[in-house]
Amino acid sequence: MLRFAFLQSVPVMFGYLFLGTAFGILLEKAGFNFIWAFFASLTVYAGSLQFVIVSFLSAGTALTTVALMSLFINSRHIFYGLSFIENFKKTGKAYPYMVFSLTDETYSILCSLQVPDGMNYNTVIFLIALLNQCYWIIGSVLGGLVGQMIPFDVTGIDFSMTALFVVIFLEQWKTSETHLPALTGFTCSILFLLLLGPDRFLLPSLVATVLLLSVCKPFIKIKEEK
Repeated sequence: MLRFAFLQSVPVMFGYLFLGTAFGILLEKAGFNFIWAFFASLTVYAGSLQFVIVSFLSAGTALTTVALMSLFINSRHIFYGLSFIENFKKTGKAYPYMVFSLTDETYSILCSLQVPDGMNYNTVIFLIALLNQCYWIIGSVLGGLVGQMIPFDVTGIDFSMTALFVVIFLEQWKTSETHLPALTGFTCSILFLLLLGPDRFLLPSLVATVLLLSVCKPFIKIKEEK
């Protein structure tokens, strides 16, 4: 079963090792060594949020802003969890970990997973989730060590976070029948960036986006149902 789970997780392994390494390097350059990278990936384990946390730690961002950003960035996982809640309950003692370790990539694997006869489905999904987190932890620690031992210019490596958000934006654009949510978020971000500057625009733009989408929710539903 371990071999089968590993083979299913190979695509995630390459992505997580690379992004995890980038995170570890950025964290080390922000003044936090590989031990911090290890515990961040062990306890937080939220790729995009971890990249954001690096800038938060460097800037001394208020905890309220950190909490709200965490909620906004990872709120989609609420819906991921709802679709697998019955499956995860069957894993017994592993249930809390399955909820904690459900990332975008793990969710994608589990959605299309076909377990061969004779294998325990619950054990397989647990192993896949565990392996994926191990890849991320290994990449993070490796990045922390590399950043500590090898002096090199890391200018631009933080673009991996920007690239990640661009991919998420493009996926939302492709899969949604109406582009109103994407356009609303983009417009609010540009508007508040111009009004408040790069240091203060993020939270107001997120709040404005959520409020506008809440008001436009009926319209969005109608458009998607056509």
